[in-house]
Amino acid sequence: MKTFKTKFKLIFLPFLLIAIGFILLYSLLNWALFIQSNFLSLKEDIPTFWLPFGLACVPVLLWLRPRIKLLHFKNDNGSFACQLIAVLAIAAPTIVAQMYLDTATGKLTKLDNIAQYRQAEKTKYYSLNTYFIDKSNAGVFSTAVVSGKNNENLTYSIYIALPIFANAADTAKDECSYWLGKRYLQRIKNNLGKEEKNAIFKTFARESQNEFDTTDFQKFVYLDRIGNTEEHDKFNTAIKKSKLVRYQDPVVFTSVNEPFENRNGKKFGWIFKSLGIGALVFLGLLCCIPLKDPNITKFSKEKETGTSDVKELFNFLIPQKDFFATAIIIDINILVYLAMVFCGLGVVSFQAIDLLHWGGNYGPYTTNGQWWRLVTNIFLHGGLMHIFANMAGLLFVGVFLEPLLGRARYFTIYLATGIIASCTSIWWHAAIVSVGASGAIFGLYGFFLALLLFKVYAQQLNKAFLASTLLFIGYNLVVGLTGGIDNAAHIGGLVSGFLIGLAMAPALKRKVIADEEAYTDENTYSDQ
Repeated sequence: MKTFKTKFKLIFLPFLLIAIGFILLYSLLNWALFIQSNFLSLKEDIPTFWLPFGLACVPVLLWLRPRIKLLHFKNDNGSFACQLIAVLAIAAPTIVAQMYLDTATGKLTKLDNIAQYRQAEKTKYYSLNTYFIDKSNAGVFSTAVVSGKNNENLTYSIYIALPIFANAADTAKDECSYWLGKRYLQRIKNNLGKEEKNAIFKTFARESQNEFDTTDFQKFVYLDRIGNTEEHDKFNTAIKKSKLVRYQDPVVFTSVNEPFENRNGKKFGWIFKSLGIGALVFLGLLCCIPLKDPNITKFSKEKETGTSDVKELFNFLIPQKDFFATAIIIDINILVYLAMVFCGLGVVSFQAIDLLHWGGNYGPYTTNGQWWRLVTNIFLHGGLMHIFANMAGLLFVGVFLEPLLGRARYFTIYLATGIIASCTSIWWHAAIVSVGASGAIFGLYGFFLALLLFKVYAQQLNKAFLASTLLFIGYNLVVGLTGGIDNAAHIGGLVSGFLIGLAMAPALKRKVIADEEAYTDENTYSDQ
């Protein structure tokens, strides 16, 4: 009971204070910078979803992590898991709070007709006295987006933009700046065959058309203006496909058929529910983990602990003596991904057309003189999970290969196997946009596998990582067979890296033996 009270006082109460303070402070900043003043123009999902996750790590690392270190974990992974749970427990209610803030602070502006929009106060919600929704001049845009860690899901979407006029007579103007957006979607498994996918999409398109034809879009209570989101971008594309090709700064709304007072739903209550659930999970975790010192009653912290912790966390981004090229490669990949995000192309996933414009590998373009795509596609990724998985794999193999090879040879092998992987991709797939560092990373794993088979590393390392490397390679190749993954690039990189490794393994093994002998002789001399 005494140790529970100690953990409650030294760890849980500070966690609660940090969580509540973070929710309040972040909500205030979000309201001031993004909702109220629009001081920073970002995609709305960034301040609503992604920044809460990223920024929640800061107070956990600076103030909570030193206290979590008072607990006795069997290994460092336990400490990391505890910190991750704390971050999630803080981020989840913060996200719900931002969703509530967005709807609760939105005002309802009453307009006689849509033509008054430019002169009225810019708010989130609008009601119209007179209007005409023109179904005959609607614009349509369809997409197919893969998602999931291994691209296991495929989502079909049909975006329809309908012109909003003050009255039916305005359709003769052949131009419109105000649109009503309607989205139809269906999610399926991405491992289905091409013919089966086509059949499902045709059925989905036919059902969407029937629903569109029978829907009376004239009936709604009020309109919800779509902000700076990926959804707005999709509707903009649909607008361009409408017959009304003349428009200025299109404004897109969605219709709401419920009373304005119900706009918040149950979001406010879920702020406290999600905070309570996260707090209970964190408290339950504390109950299961003993203190290092059962007699501790007061928390004390060295001055440099927080700073060194943060520095240690981001060490993988900082080029160092035996971790130089790997850090540079990771930094370039992350910077390219962030550049695409801040250009408004998405966060979770990017469209194939955008990846093509940024340098994706595409057979008809690459073989027609744009050979630079064999290199640029290695530093592009299809979305958040894609880059996260690839950089984690690169980080692991880079720790073992770069110190042995040196930065120049390591980077050369990375680039060479990546280019070979790109060539294999366009040879196997005639017209598919391919991106990702995985071909080059598979090249490094193929090289690493060759060194393990030649027992270049110490015996303990060979035993520990030979099985895990084979499992990693086998798992990813099998997953690639389910569809949505460029297995041709994986195989091309793997085989080329393995062959290069076989050629270099004998010389590298002699180098390792010589270094070990030199190290032994030096230590023997020092002992004497």
